[in-house]
Amino acid sequence: MDIGQIEKAANRLRSRTFTTPLMSSTILNKLAGRRILLKPECLQHTGSFKYRGAFNAISNLSKKELANGVVAYSSGNHAQGIALAAQQHQCASVIVMPEDAPQLKINNTRRLGSEVKLYDRAKQSRESIALQLAKERGLTMIKPYDDPMVIAGQGTVGLEIAHEAKSHGVRNADVLVCCGGGGLTSGIALALEANAPCFRARTCEPEGFDDTARSLGQGKICANERLSGGLCDAIMAPHPGELTFPIMRRLCGPGLVVSEDQVLRAMVAAFRHLKLVLEPSGAVALAAALFLKSNMISDPVIAVLSGGNVDASIFAKALATDIDLCA
Repeated sequence: MDIGQIEKAANRLRSRTFTTPLMSSTILNKLAGRRILLKPECLQHTGSFKYRGAFNAISNLSKKELANGVVAYSSGNHAQGIALAAQQHQCASVIVMPEDAPQLKINNTRRLGSEVKLYDRAKQSRESIALQLAKERGLTMIKPYDDPMVIAGQGTVGLEIAHEAKSHGVRNADVLVCCGGGGLTSGIALALEANAPCFRARTCEPEGFDDTARSLGQGKICANERLSGGLCDAIMAPHPGELTFPIMRRLCGPGLVVSEDQVLRAMVAAFRHLKLVLEPSGAVALAAALFLKSNMISDPVIAVLSGGNVDASIFAKALATDIDLCA
């Protein structure tokens, strides 16, 4: 992986994606005790950054591969990104999704034209199911993070951050990224290395699913003990990717970990003060920016709000915690 692939992805995506702005809130700055700039990828097509990597990967397929169709596995955001990008390329798509994925994500993936295959994430292997479908139907696999074209597409978020931060007078900052398998984090890290070397990507994960933080700390890939049961469904990858981890180990600072309560409070903060709807997984970086100790994170700090596809019941749970966060 190199910056050239990310720049090519940016050219492919130029007329397809939104350049999401860097936002701020005086109240959130006061709450955090630091200046926070926020990159709302929850406003991107399909409600998350995942469309970037999906479109870039599918755009790179041959005519034969497009005609045969694609298969992917995802808890929902990569699924929707693949579904829309495949539809735009007139390409059939099959998505392997866990039975306990948010219903909104399952429904939207189907509405965008994908065939959805559900599985039990505690008992079945999504990779094995997808590989079998690829073999049986001649489909091309597009992995959610361990794919160079996907990483390159996600890296365009980093290009935008490097460019936009200058207009805000920010020349040196940690960039906090909600992290599952590491596709977004590694792509951003590569883009920052080339375009904003004084910026540092930091992985953000929920407690109990902090495989990347532990992997970075130990210098080797570590796995989560459990694969389900957490609030942050979109970033419950079993472990960092084989392609993504070496990039993160080389370029990222120590991983950051937040509680689910802090995630819910961050969702409330985004809704109340930015009028943004975040899913739990998309609020992890904001939770770190708001609630972790000042000596752990830079001031100013940039946080990527990676997704907003949340079921009503989970959003209601977050709003039920609604208190005066600045009290």
